[in-house]
Amino acid sequence: MTMYQKLELEIEKLFDRIEDLAPSNDKAFSTVFEVISLLDEGKIRVAEVNEQATKAEVNSWVKKAILLWFRVNKMKVLEVGPFEYRDKLPLKKKYDESSIRVVPVASARFGSFIDKDVVLMPSYVNIGAFVGSETMVDTWATVGSCAQIGKRVHLSGGVGIGGVLEPPNANPVVIGDEAFVGSRAMIVEGAIVGKGAVVGPGVILSPSIPVIDPDSGREVSRGIIPPWTVAVSASRKKEFSGGEFYLPCVLLIKKLDENKRHSKTQLESLLRDHDISLG
Repeated sequence: MTMYQKLELEIEKLFDRIEDLAPSNDKAFSTVFEVISLLDEGKIRVAEVNEQATKAEVNSWVKKAILLWFRVNKMKVLEVGPFEYRDKLPLKKKYDESSIRVVPVASARFGSFIDKDVVLMPSYVNIGAFVGSETMVDTWATVGSCAQIGKRVHLSGGVGIGGVLEPPNANPVVIGDEAFVGSRAMIVEGAIVGKGAVVGPGVILSPSIPVIDPDSGREVSRGIIPPWTVAVSASRKKEFSGGEFYLPCVLLIKKLDENKRHSKTQLESLLRDHDISLG
């Protein structure tokens, strides 16, 4: 039995009696702390994501460890320079040991993994999140709990990547390598943005949002933007007993060359053809 299998068994046993645990339980704290430390170092992940970022396999025991982490920590006052906070969970530290750039007042919780050459503008990364190398988390962007963000991703200003912590078997939000997410887009509730995809500003994507091919009108998926496509916000008319209303959807306006790094200038030009800006 490997170390990880032993930890999984211990976490499952602790989770079965989560209501009985308290911060005074040193043994439980030690076990959970070991798992959260492994998360923080990127040695384990909340979910394993396939190469095209179209599917995630959840490690539910790791999410259970995060829920236990809230249980075994007590509320503390945290002082960061002139700022004072009151929370149960500590913040991530030791940025100087990596090549991560962290701009004031960016913050990330201990138990999130941030790979080399990531840039955190004033933003927030929650526990359980995985942020791949060379990714930009722009100003006031939020990476929610357990979100899986790939390499060389750009999360533009104000982007909201939703957190999915409960239930433990629920899929997290996934953003594939090389993806670009436009300003103020909201990707939530386990939605997926495939590898190399471009998401226009203001797009709202959840598992209930239809993703449509505008040439055929066919619904391609719900809550999944395919790899190497350009997706923009739209709405479609639907009749109800009380009248006609427009509900949000996402249109796939272009297929991109696979494995080709996006040029922001070219993307701006493409979206302007549809009266859209990257924002």
